[in-house]
Amino acid sequence: MITKQELTELLSSTETYRIERTVSTTDKDKFGEAVCAFANDMPDSGKPGYLLIGVYNDGRLSGLKATDELLQKFAAIRSDGNILPIPAMAVEAFSFPEGDVIAVEVQPSDQPPVRYRGRTWIRIGPRRDIASPAEETILAERKARNFTTFDARPCFGATLDDIDLDLFQHDYLPKAVDAAILASDDRPIERKLESLRLFNSVYNLPTNAAVLLFGRDPRHFFPGAAVQYVSFGGLDKGTEILNEHLFKGPIMKMLPQIDLFIETTIARKRPVLVTALREEMRVDYPKAAIRELVMNAIMHRDYQGNAPIHFYQYSDRIEVVNHGGLYGRARPENFPNISDYRNPIVAEAMKVLGYVNCYNRGIADVQRELAANGNGSAEFSFRLITAFEAKVAKAGRQQELDQSTRDSSMKSNLKSNLKSNLKSSLKTRDKILKIIEVTPSITLPELATKLDMSLAGIKKHIRQLQTDGSLRRIGPDKGGHWEVVK
Repeated sequence: MITKQELTELLSSTETYRIERTVSTTDKDKFGEAVCAFANDMPDSGKPGYLLIGVYNDGRLSGLKATDELLQKFAAIRSDGNILPIPAMAVEAFSFPEGDVIAVEVQPSDQPPVRYRGRTWIRIGPRRDIASPAEETILAERKARNFTTFDARPCFGATLDDIDLDLFQHDYLPKAVDAAILASDDRPIERKLESLRLFNSVYNLPTNAAVLLFGRDPRHFFPGAAVQYVSFGGLDKGTEILNEHLFKGPIMKMLPQIDLFIETTIARKRPVLVTALREEMRVDYPKAAIRELVMNAIMHRDYQGNAPIHFYQYSDRIEVVNHGGLYGRARPENFPNISDYRNPIVAEAMKVLGYVNCYNRGIADVQRELAANGNGSAEFSFRLITAFEAKVAKAGRQQELDQSTRDSSMKSNLKSNLKSNLKSSLKTRDKILKIIEVTPSITLPELATKLDMSLAGIKKHIRQLQTDGSLRRIGPDKGGHWEVVK
């Protein structure tokens, strides 16, 4: 908002396209037309306009008393439905010995033409008038110019002090611009940034892309500019958290951190037994595929949302969810064959840095890498509408489930066989005891013949009966006899 010193200077100047004075407090149409004209900013100055109430045309004050009622009345001009699109404005009162001044500050609209009761008002020097068809065309073309992608828009509230210019000049520029051209480029830093769509000279501000890529603290302007990694011990978020990390800061610094993290934490190699004598080194998730999915999330997300990208790892899968659904020409029915870029400047920078290819082949590469590693195909969900979700199953997950089923079946069969064998052995031993009761002096070969068993099998059962205390030998092997213990 304007300061009292700046207002004093405006009071002593003549009326221009940025200043209109009035002593009236009741001419609602006049106020609405003035606000509309300032919002249209016909000279395309990018500077606010001021409606000064309580001031004569020659700059003298009328002795106005600025009451709360008057301030509310002028503030209501913004949203009473007569001015569309709704302008950005502020109202403040200033006191002077000769009286009060109510200053209505109106920012240039990025969606002209702005109309008051259906008419487009503009200022031509110190005069307010209705725009001609040619002038309306100019305003409409300016609207198209302003309707750039999000990352190309000026970042209001930011300055060059919020940008890590060393990171831009020493680490990014040499990769983005030919060395010979760079060596002869003696332009100021603003022009270098502007040539890469990282600075808006109309507003004299860095663009959103500049803050995201090289900002000292991008989350100050875009709270969701981060990647949240969480590793869960089970199949859902209710299980134990094993590891977590928040990747934040400018994208240019964040990308190598995430790249290294995926390589050392997600794509770690482990030995897998292939045969009894041979092992192979395998990974649960291939680095290239997970890297591509996370980089795509950073490149395509809607940075106007406050939630970070979710990079969640469960015991059986990885999920990547980012704010913002499919953009532009991309639709569920044509994905991934048709792509579009929500943040083309960010995408271009990530390509310059070598983290994406921008050839619309990333998803195909992901599916190929996953198939080769045994993960199956990545699943993409559009059910969240305002978010994009990708799921990747852990490598060999289906094989693990199949092996678990086979192991369970084998254990069940083994138990069944053991139970059956035990029953058979008990029956055989019962038969031996009954035969011995009738013929205590029977020999082991005679028992084997009688039961149609091998001599070794008979000896095994006799030893077990003796161990159990069910049978004992009386006398020597020759001339002795067996006795069944009741």
